[in-house]
Amino acid sequence: MPPARPGGASDPGSLRKCTSAQMLLALRFPQHVAMFDKIRNWRVRRIVARRPIVESLWRDALRRCAPARRLGASDQATLRVLATLFLESKSLEPTKGLHLDDADRVLLAAHACVPILKLGLDWYDGWHSVIVYPDAFIPRRQQMDSAGVVHQTSTVMAGEAWGRGPVIVSWADVLNGEKKPGHNVVIHEMAHKLDMLNGDANGFPPLHRRMDRRVWSKVFSSAWDQLKEEQRNGDELPIDPYALESPAEFFAVASEQFFEGPATLRQHLPDVYRQLEQFYRQHPF
Repeated sequence: MPPARPGGASDPGSLRKCTSAQMLLALRFPQHVAMFDKIRNWRVRRIVARRPIVESLWRDALRRCAPARRLGASDQATLRVLATLFLESKSLEPTKGLHLDDADRVLLAAHACVPILKLGLDWYDGWHSVIVYPDAFIPRRQQMDSAGVVHQTSTVMAGEAWGRGPVIVSWADVLNGEKKPGHNVVIHEMAHKLDMLNGDANGFPPLHRRMDRRVWSKVFSSAWDQLKEEQRNGDELPIDPYALESPAEFFAVASEQFFEGPATLRQHLPDVYRQLEQFYRQHPF
């Protein structure tokens, strides 16, 4: 695997808090930043007050979402606010006769917001819908090979994320996630969304200011080589072998493992664990 191509190392956590115009105001008139923060905080309080997640639904979501269940009380409270805002800002769209009740919607929002617990909902800006299929789905697309021949592809999928388009997930895979150690289709697709903030998904999301792009590339490339060698030797891999499909899938699968099975990731790929710890600003193990 060649090193993941860096797409920039700006600090999106700060960039997405303001529009370009607001950033110019901040340079000239710092007091305007506080004003925009007040407006945003007022809107958040208003949404949470008007559309709260009731206690019974939240307790049910914690019972069914292991990464959320492991959080401390303060982080669970933050996650609850993020899930409320997620449900307000994103459209959950069941298809093919699937019905999602309130408990299902809260559960999906809880899964989706685990990766941005310490980043903020701004990291999910630029897209608006989550399409939910009852089961695995088969998107049909045309693909041209190197000889110029067009083929019809029909791969069975549990989830998919489009650049500035929707996230698509299989509800059966959402519900069966806990039966597959280290698997979480919602976190997987949300990781792709974070990865795409630099453009194409390439396993290189926007890193925080104090993170080193060279270290990230070296760590993930070394881990890739290690896993490829273990695979050639017939060894059982510590993460889903699907991670070796591409750098983008490696990041998404490692993110699943980071939240769903952090002890395993830390034991077998400690450097990857530490990079994800810095990126997500969380310590699940």
